[in-house]
Amino acid sequence: MPSTAPEVPPGASSSRPVIRVAAGVLKRPTGEVLFTQRPEGKIAAGWWEFPGGKIESGEAGFDALTRELEEELGVRVREAHPLIRFRHDYSNRTVLLETWLVTAYDGEPQSREAQALRWVVPEALTAWPQALPTVLPIVRALTLPVEYVFTPPGAGADDIVNGLSRLPAGSLLRLRLPDLDDLHYHRIAETVAPHVAAAGLRLVLDRSASEAASLGAAGWHATAAVLRRMYALPAAPGLRLASVHDAQDLRCAQDLGFDAAVLGAVLPTATHPGAATLGWGGFFAVRAHAALPVFAIGGVGPGALADAFRAWGQGVAAISAYWPRR
Repeated sequence: MPSTAPEVPPGASSSRPVIRVAAGVLKRPTGEVLFTQRPEGKIAAGWWEFPGGKIESGEAGFDALTRELEEELGVRVREAHPLIRFRHDYSNRTVLLETWLVTAYDGEPQSREAQALRWVVPEALTAWPQALPTVLPIVRALTLPVEYVFTPPGAGADDIVNGLSRLPAGSLLRLRLPDLDDLHYHRIAETVAPHVAAAGLRLVLDRSASEAASLGAAGWHATAAVLRRMYALPAAPGLRLASVHDAQDLRCAQDLGFDAAVLGAVLPTATHPGAATLGWGGFFAVRAHAALPVFAIGGVGPGALADAFRAWGQGVAAISAYWPRR
């Protein structure tokens, strides 16, 4: 994992201690995740969270994760990858939380510290009574796919529909057609929407939030230019995503209440070979403490997922990596 982000989050009070915490989301093949209740005698007793604990001085986050899960639950982690890393300010402390998605482990979780355990589907946690405030950003990351596909420039409805079978199952699909006027964009959106749903994908539109809602799209995407003009997030069902290019954009997206962001360009692209790029270290430094999932874009594709995870990204967003050259 890159180490370019400061351990003390920007804006944290010098009088407020910063506590690094590692948490693990244990996931069954059927999709349920393990949720635990803090026992009597601990801070925030009775509140629910994902299991884990404090990262000791000089200890790597993954080492703390494996130690804590063995101590609390009696399980040995075999496979895990970074899910989301963010800061949360309490009245008397700042928590820097590193959360890992654990997909393989030895042993059956047991209550070794008198804590209650529940296996639940992630969607149920958005309204869970007495869930700690750090739970919601983790649930957002859990319920989003790791691949976000953008349509290629100049694509027509037939091009899009014919290419759906080649796209990753469950991925987001942004209808990105900047050269079209709003009327023609709407017509293509109407045409492709049922096909996208039938293919098991989630359609995202980028013109207006009301249009996305009226067509039953899964979400709405704001460009960086639109984001910078916003004072409030439109009230609309579904996901709200935003393109961002720097830390200021990302803070704006988080403050407005967006569900996720797309940050780049990470690497050089064929269309912009000389443009400035973040690199994976720069991507990590920008997204370091943001409490929302962040996709990497620019010169990436499915083959870069491991790099994105190591930089605490949600996954990758791309165009050419998913569509054959025309």
